This record gives sequence, C-alpha cells and structure tokens, in this order.
Amino acid sequence: MKIVQILPELNEGGVERGVVELARELIKRDFDSFVISNGGKLTTQLEKEGSRHFGFDVCSKNPLTLPTRVYGLQKLLKELKPDIIHVRSRVPAWLVYLANKSLKIPVVSTVHGFNSVSFYSKIMTKADKIICVSGAIKEYIQKHYKTPEDKISIIPRGIDLEKFNPDNIDKDFIQKFKQEFKLQNRFTVSTVGRITQLKDLETFIRAVSILQKEDRSVVGLIVGGVREDKKEYFNSLKSLIKSLHAEVIFTGSQSKVAEIYSLSDVVVSSSKKPESFGRSVAEALALNTPVVATNHGGVLDIIAENKNGYFFDIGDFKDLAKKIYRAKELKFDGFKYVKENFSLEQMVIKTVEVYKNFEK
Repeated sequence: MKIVQILPELNEGGVERGVVELARELIKRDFDSFVISNGGKLTTQLEKEGSRHFGFDVCSKNPLTLPTRVYGLQKLLKELKPDIIHVRSRVPAWLVYLANKSLKIPVVSTVHGFNSVSFYSKIMTKADKIICVSGAIKEYIQKHYKTPEDKISIIPRGIDLEKFNPDNIDKDFIQKFKQEFKLQNRFTVSTVGRITQLKDLETFIRAVSILQKEDRSVVGLIVGGVREDKKEYFNSLKSLIKSLHAEVIFTGSQSKVAEIYSLSDVVVSSSKKPESFGRSVAEALALNTPVVATNHGGVLDIIAENKNGYFFDIGDFKDLAKKIYRAKELKFDGFKYVKENFSLEQMVIKTVEVYKNFEK
C-alpha cells in the first residue's frame, strides 16, 4: 500500500514529528511511504528512516500561485500513484481537494487543532475519512460542521516509547546541558514548544518569578525556536523577564526533547488556545515528570489530577505557581501510564485500520 502524507513543513512541532514517526512505522510494516512538504530540518531524518520526501510549496496561502501549484501537485500525484493521500493541514487539504478532483484518490485528513470556524477550515472535514486527535476535537467539528459519525475515528497522537523512555535517556547530554545552563542543584521548571503568543509564556514567566521569591533554586526554561515573525513577541518576553528580575533561560530549539523533560522537575503547558491533544504533556509524563496545564482541550484526557499533574485556569499565574510547587511532590509510573493509553504503536495500528478501509 502506498501512502502519501502532505503537510506544510517538516520543522519542529508535534504534527511534524508525528508525520515522521508514522512514516517510519509504515516502512516497518512494508508500506511505501512518501511525504510532500515545503521541507525543513526533519527531512533528513525522514529519508534516513526509509521514506521519500518531495519538496513542494504546500505552505503558501498566496491565491495568485494557487492554479500553478494545483497543477504541479496533480502532476506529482499522477507520478506517485498513491493508494491514499493523508492531509495534515488546511492549505495542503485545499490543494489536494482541487488537484484530486479528476484523480479520485481516497483522502484521509487528521484534524490536529481547534481551527477557526470558517469555509476555509471546513476543508478538513471534506476527506473520505477523518482522524481526530482527541474527543474534544471530534465534538468541535461535529458541532460546527455536522460531520457524520461514520467518517470519524478518534486516534490520540502516539508517543514514541523508545525515544521517551526513562531507560533510554542520554545522560551525557543531560550532564552537559545542565553545565551549559548552570542547572545543577536547581529546581527546573520547563515549557517546551515554539515561541508564540498562544503559548502564553507571560503567565509561565510570572509564575516562575513568584516561585523564585520563595525559593532561589527555582529556574525557568523556555525550550523552543523563534520564527522571524515572532521576534517582536520574543523581545517582549525578554523585557518582561528583566522587569520582574526573574531567572528564565531561553535555550532555543533542542533536538533532545526527551532529555529536557527528564531533567525537568515540572513541565508546564500554559497555552491560551486549547491543545488539540497535548503531545508534550504525554511525552513529559512518560519520563515521569509531572505536568501543570491549562484546564481545557485534549490535555483533560491526559493528566490525571493529583496523580501525575494539575490544572489551572488560563492566565492565573498565581495558581500556576502554587500548582508547580505542589506538583514536584508527585510520584508515579508515567511510562506505564502512557504505554497503556497513548503509545505510538496504538496510534499506528488504528491509523492503518483507517487506511485498510479503502482496500479493494
């Protein structure tokens, strides 16, 4: 069976990593795996693990180039002759919808987020089969688009339990990382992901500042890259840290994410916008690190409050500070918990079942 996954880019992010992981597992199961994207830092890993990548502009929203790109994508799909096209985002979904009209290749979409309700977003529900990464996402698209029940499968994003395994952690990296950022004997509170306004990093910074007034061993880590269009926001965060006299370190993007979770005492997810699933939350829990998250979206399905983490209201940095301090006392077997509920293997098995529905 020949599968083509299409997404805007292959840089950092949960969607991108999910595509690469699924592609690797498809190869192991003797599928032909192809990915079409505008490229990015994960392209090398994707191809090293056996999939083929085709660079194509499925990222731009420029309507003037749309006809040319639709024609180019149609030509590429004719050459590849996939059994299934799996779209992961709205721009690729529109391009596929237009390019595939005459080809009539079965299409699967994965709805990864709470996109704005619009004609533009509705394209994700036009696929033959729709995967939702959480029950919250399923409720959302059914409420706004009246999506038929029989088209939907709920498949939580799978956690790679080889990579996010306490026994497989690169201890040398952790030692060097702690030395580089002077984290020895510190109470480390981390947040991981791209630096954007939706992550509400102001609330994270304010909570860390409160904790530091009581305990000078506390240090905040913000782990993630800064896109060019987010530089102004990034500078505003640095100004806030300075005004609060807080100690919060920007580490930039890091490839050893599992190690970051492992060395952290508590991980925070302070997003304003509901997370469709909350991959970083599940990954951190697999490393036995407690998580404090805003109480909405897919994370409600992941965190077991008072057992492996806590919830707080959006923007309530005082409550976040209290919950962080409380969370550090939690002891649990997070690896077992994630293995039983959110493993990559479960995600792959369920996704393959969706693909198999189209076999003649």
